[in-house]
Amino acid sequence: IPDTYDVFMPKGHLVSLGDSDKINDLGVESIKVRSTITCDTRYGVCASCYGNDMARGHKIGVGEAVGVIAAQSIGEPGTQLTMRTFHIGGAASASTAVSSINVNVDGTAHFENIKSITNDNDDLVVISRSAEVTIRNTKGQDVERYKIPYGAVVHVQEGGSVKAKEKIADWDPHTHPIITEQSGRVIFVDFEEGITVNRNTDPLTGLTFFEMIDEAERSAAAKGLKPMIKMVEESDSEVVLSTHYLPSMVKINLEDNQVITAGEVLAKIPKDQSKTSDITGGLPRVADLFEARKAKDHSILAEEAGVISFGNPTKSKDRLIITSAEGEATEMMIHKWRQINVFDGETVEKGDVISDGPSNPHDILRLLGVEALANYVVKEVQDVYRLQGVNISDKHIEVIVKQMLRKVEVLDAGDSKFVNGETAEYTRVIETNKQLTAQGKSLVTYQRLLMGITKASLATESFISAASFQETTRVLTEASTTGRVDTLQGLKENVIVGRLIPAGTGFAHHQERRAKRAASMTQSADAEIALAAELSEAEEVQE
Repeated sequence: IPDTYDVFMPKGHLVSLGDSDKINDLGVESIKVRSTITCDTRYGVCASCYGNDMARGHKIGVGEAVGVIAAQSIGEPGTQLTMRTFHIGGAASASTAVSSINVNVDGTAHFENIKSITNDNDDLVVISRSAEVTIRNTKGQDVERYKIPYGAVVHVQEGGSVKAKEKIADWDPHTHPIITEQSGRVIFVDFEEGITVNRNTDPLTGLTFFEMIDEAERSAAAKGLKPMIKMVEESDSEVVLSTHYLPSMVKINLEDNQVITAGEVLAKIPKDQSKTSDITGGLPRVADLFEARKAKDHSILAEEAGVISFGNPTKSKDRLIITSAEGEATEMMIHKWRQINVFDGETVEKGDVISDGPSNPHDILRLLGVEALANYVVKEVQDVYRLQGVNISDKHIEVIVKQMLRKVEVLDAGDSKFVNGETAEYTRVIETNKQLTAQGKSLVTYQRLLMGITKASLATESFISAASFQETTRVLTEASTTGRVDTLQGLKENVIVGRLIPAGTGFAHHQERRAKRAASMTQSADAEIALAAELSEAEEVQE
């Protein structure tokens, strides 16, 4: 408990629905709970990580087939899902609807990862992409948390008090702004009316603005011209403060030689809404998520944290360079038709969205980690079912995701028997690393892999299970030529060879059998030791 430091819930406590209400009453924002995805059990999951049996309302029993339960829990309501394509929003459309942050409680505002500049009205203009604001109550507990987009105007200072329903930030939801970080004079470079830019008038406001002509639609006269805005010192136009290269379709509401102050909008890029709104819903969407398919024109994420700059483009691609704090440059080639959300000189974090589109789960795993991937898959699957009014526990989806994350790619084998580039079982690599640590040898470095459920089923350790699923001849041929051994750990392989399955009542049977086998092996080992001792004694007597 934050105020008294009393232990409210010990480690290993099973959190019930009643407990969750008490946690909310205490004002605790989040607690760490165990999950099937992070469970270290070699085969299956442990009861502590799984938690409650959803059918009986108490802790899950040992030997329960939770994988089958998960598959049935997800599959059965699937009969209620439509096969149609819904028009649900993509990565960008979720952010388009919201244009401000209104807090729900009284407290003080505190910022994280924020980079900002102060404008003429003494408001903060955010120039970082991963900024967050937390609202802290009188007890010092964080009760609300909001993400603040790039270009948002924040009306409260760090530590400033806020009232419930107060608007603390707002932004234009339909455009990506380019913000100037210094005060100075604007110089237009290669702005040729009718060739690189068009001058238009806004029918609502009557104000004129420049609109960049798309590169594909420019005439031959535009060859070699690179439209950009230079910021120079007001008194000395020779001193260049910053340079901003302008993408296609950008709108500029400034005039050449205009003097502006820090925090003002240099240009606005309209958000492309049509491309992100046609996302598949229903059963095909669930299938896409569990098969870990990459969407066409998926979003592009920053490979590293650092400062953005643009290099020499090729005929069809832009060259984006991210320079880290250590000075290492990472190059990314992006198609010219892609709308890039970041600007020259901007700082990005690893995994920040550089170009909008449907999320790619493989990129999320590689750049943001297992936790971010699990949250993404659970949220996306739940969104589809929620639309049909179906309630599924997160743990069933997590059990499936755990199976999708069973494999790793070995990057460096260290002192192990693995081969660089090999695809290996995650638990085997972890066990090998434990043994290598105990021996003081160099460890295996690896990268987690995400496999679709079909591929994961075929890549399982049991070849009998894989053969019973798909491509029987190929699986059996590979198993026989490579001399594989099946230890009969799962359900399917035991059914096929006609043994009791290691689940339910069969679980106890197999445990008993293993215990007897271990005891008999111990007895035979003891007998061998005794026999060897007798023989050595007899030899000594003869001598």
